[in-house]
Amino acid sequence: MHNDSPHSVRRKMRVLIYKRTHQGDPDSSGWFGQGGCMGRVRCWNFDAVIGVGGMGSEPVKNGIAYKLNWIGIGAHKENHQKNGGPVVTFKHFCLFENTGKELSIIAQYLAERLYSKNPPRLFFSDNSTLNTREKDEIERILKMARDARPSMPYRTPQKRAECPKKCSVCPSKHF
Repeated sequence: MHNDSPHSVRRKMRVLIYKRTHQGDPDSSGWFGQGGCMGRVRCWNFDAVIGVGGMGSEPVKNGIAYKLNWIGIGAHKENHQKNGGPVVTFKHFCLFENTGKELSIIAQYLAERLYSKNPPRLFFSDNSTLNTREKDEIERILKMARDARPSMPYRTPQKRAECPKKCSVCPSKHF
């Protein structure tokens, strides 16, 4: 929580925080991008990811709206590409999907940023507009996964499902 912490979000770890529309990517193996979601965003520079449910009809229908869905720490980008980006595995991975807690309960200020009027779809922890409370909440969320198991070793599946065709906001369709 302090700036001099060895795992401080403020100094060392760049965290991608984004809103999801559906379950299944990452999958239970901890493979982010195996279904092609977030396309080129997976190419961007980040050390960890926090996935939260969006606020539209798709996340509501999928039971993930407004909830902490997953956490990945220690991102490793695999050579395998799906929809313009690598499949990403993690040193520590927690998947909650629809059983995750409401973000507003565990991270009030972060939830306010993500679910406000005209909210961002994604942002990084080193965003200069984040305040100290939001950065502290990001660190608290990451601590939830510090002792979690790693992603399974990635191996190219014979046949994997692509991002659901109903996914209208997956960035891979907009680049």
